[in-house]
Amino acid sequence: MVFCSLIRIFAPNMIKILHKSLTSFGKFIMLMGRVFKRPERLRMFAKEYIKEMAQLGVNSIGIVLLISFFIGAVICIQMKLNIQSPWMPRWVSGYTTREIMLLEFSSSIMCLILAGKVGSNIASEIGTMRVTQQIDALDIMGVNSANYLILPKITAMLTIMPILVVFSSAMGIMGAYGTAYIGHIIVPDDLTLGLQHSFKSWFVWMSIIKSLFFAFIISAVPSFFGYTVEGGSVNVGKASTDAVVCSSVLILFSDVFLTQLLS
Repeated sequence: MVFCSLIRIFAPNMIKILHKSLTSFGKFIMLMGRVFKRPERLRMFAKEYIKEMAQLGVNSIGIVLLISFFIGAVICIQMKLNIQSPWMPRWVSGYTTREIMLLEFSSSIMCLILAGKVGSNIASEIGTMRVTQQIDALDIMGVNSANYLILPKITAMLTIMPILVVFSSAMGIMGAYGTAYIGHIIVPDDLTLGLQHSFKSWFVWMSIIKSLFFAFIISAVPSFFGYTVEGGSVNVGKASTDAVVCSSVLILFSDVFLTQLLS
């Protein structure tokens, strides 16, 4: 009886959520169909593309390097203190630090961080243009507003994200060396030996491939939420929050799928 009552209570809500999700997915596909068209003015597209690379990518390099340095240092310290034992080789700390940075942090975790920074920026920017009727003005003038506003952001993120991933991995390793030379947590020679042990170049390409999928999610999903926002400035803030949450969930789901597929 209790189970039947729970079904009666939650079933209508689940149906509404499913209907809303499928409707939003359909709108997203239709919007992407408008986005991925040949720009009417390539010179204008190139100008916006360079501007978005600077705004979304170059301006994020500082926080990427800072976080990666300290995360690399913390991972090395934790591996040394909690995994190292007399029964294990001394290079294990460097080996595990390299694997964690390459396989997960520099691609997945860093993209989650950028989803909060870049995603909210994109959603609020486009959402503000929507509520102030700037997008409507573009449509009235015959401009493909979706292509003009969103395509440069997606292509810019797809271009700059692999570079950020490489920088993140390199800075994480530098953070590990910081613990060796400054903190004296591990002998630098042992750290170097662990970083070089059984290195597989495919892991670097795997991290870059994953970052391309995440870059599309970070740029396309917030653009959708901002482009379809309705109401006033309060709704822009809500759309920005929803965009970050949805992007983060999609990154986590796709990370599981891509890791299984590429491993």
